[in-house]
Amino acid sequence: MNIAAYVRVSGQRQVQTQTIEQQLERLQIYCQCKNWFWEDVQIFRDDGYSGASLKRPGLDRLRDQVGRAIFDRVLITAPDRLARKYVHQVLLVEELERGGCQVEFVEHPMSQDPHDQLLLQIRGAVAEYERTLIAERMRRGRLQKFRAGTMLPWSRPPYGYRLDPDHPRDPSGVRLQEPEAIHVAEIFAYYLEEGHGLEQLAKHLHQLGIPTPNGKSYWSLTTLRDMLRNPVYAGTVYAGRERVVAKHRRFSPLQPIGRRSSTQETPSQEWIVVGQVPAIVSQEQFDWVQAKLADNLHFARRNNTSHQYLLRALVSCGLCHLSCLARTSSGHAYYVCRGKQGPIRSRREECCHARFIPVEQLDTLVWQDLCEVLQHPVVIEQALQRAQAGAWLPQELQARRTQVRKARNTLCGQLERLTEAYLADAFPLGEYKRRRQDVEQRLVAVEMQASQIEASVQQHMELASITGSINEFCQRMNRGLSQATFEQKRQLVELLVDRVVVTMDEVEIRYVIPTSPRNEQVRFCHLLTDYSGAK
Repeated sequence: MNIAAYVRVSGQRQVQTQTIEQQLERLQIYCQCKNWFWEDVQIFRDDGYSGASLKRPGLDRLRDQVGRAIFDRVLITAPDRLARKYVHQVLLVEELERGGCQVEFVEHPMSQDPHDQLLLQIRGAVAEYERTLIAERMRRGRLQKFRAGTMLPWSRPPYGYRLDPDHPRDPSGVRLQEPEAIHVAEIFAYYLEEGHGLEQLAKHLHQLGIPTPNGKSYWSLTTLRDMLRNPVYAGTVYAGRERVVAKHRRFSPLQPIGRRSSTQETPSQEWIVVGQVPAIVSQEQFDWVQAKLADNLHFARRNNTSHQYLLRALVSCGLCHLSCLARTSSGHAYYVCRGKQGPIRSRREECCHARFIPVEQLDTLVWQDLCEVLQHPVVIEQALQRAQAGAWLPQELQARRTQVRKARNTLCGQLERLTEAYLADAFPLGEYKRRRQDVEQRLVAVEMQASQIEASVQQHMELASITGSINEFCQRMNRGLSQATFEQKRQLVELLVDRVVVTMDEVEIRYVIPTSPRNEQVRFCHLLTDYSGAK
């Protein structure tokens, strides 16, 4: 019998207090009572992962292997170690059982008895309530400490300051860090000089040999802007200046976003004054910098609409995978790779060797190709036929499909070898029945998983049923193509083109065709539920 054990703790403090080892010790004692060999148990652990989320590396590995019918039993100390939310507990238990795996909670044994199931629901609801209550109390406790001026809103001090090592969250322990404080004063003073902007400031700091807070040689414009806007340098610490929001757009379709959330500045009237710290610049100087930042933002080149670019913000470089900017100089317009603008803007040491892309030629090429696609929907139909054949299935779904097929073939082979061994009198009939029943149960679980995967595959294959809707869309769009104004062309390009990738002389156009009238009002990147890994 193949056995797995899952253990988890939420925070680093629990990791340090050896609570994982305590769980493993209880599981080992349980195995000894059942006469199971602890050395044969495969352990899956998550150190410092919250039970409120299902995104845990140890749990993911366990679910993957159970999906391949590797284990017969999973041992867990208590339901709240598996998940904090009752809904998650039920989901995981059902998934593990579908994989032919029996789940055993050592400290709270459960059965299919209605009373045990009710008790499991109550315990799950109580665990979820406790977590929510603790989170809310901690949030309100932090707010009270912020208002009382007894706790800093950050554990890592801003550039130019240091904390009291014995009391790192105490505002009264904040001190200036030399010579970083001198560098901050230089940053504010240089930026206020006439004709100096963020880019000139970054070049100035590089020429002086001043490293960034992370030790790099080139300062990013974002880092400098955040420093110039931080009121702590005027002597006041505020809490609640930013809030976490979900990301709603891709920075570059050729690169993953990484984290799924970003920060957004809150209105100044919602800020909480925590206390005063030593000031590096005067309040008057800080206010002048804020006024200059606002003026420069208003006159930024990205807000300049004097030139028309059909593919603005839609072109990427195929060599370095950075986005391209639209620029007009001496009457000539080009799409220029961001990697050619130097290390300050590209954040890369090497300059991209891509050519300047003439705006007129690329705009004309893409518009003509777009019109060709709309006038001949057969191209879209052929793409849908390839999708129906499975060519467009996600790699993860294809991998799961292959794994399940291999598992099914392996189990069928085990049944055949088991029967051959019995016929050769390798073991008695009772042992044969027991082993065969065990393999057949695992085979049933694999068959159920295979049917679920095939259902997911069919959902992807249903793309072929929308051909009629796409043809109707193309006919409607064709009516005004010849008389379309620039604004109408731009609107159509934004709807149908996800990205134009230019690699030297090659141009790749990635189209997006709406499958329903509702999708005609939504940008493609907003339709992706997990675009942090989109390519």
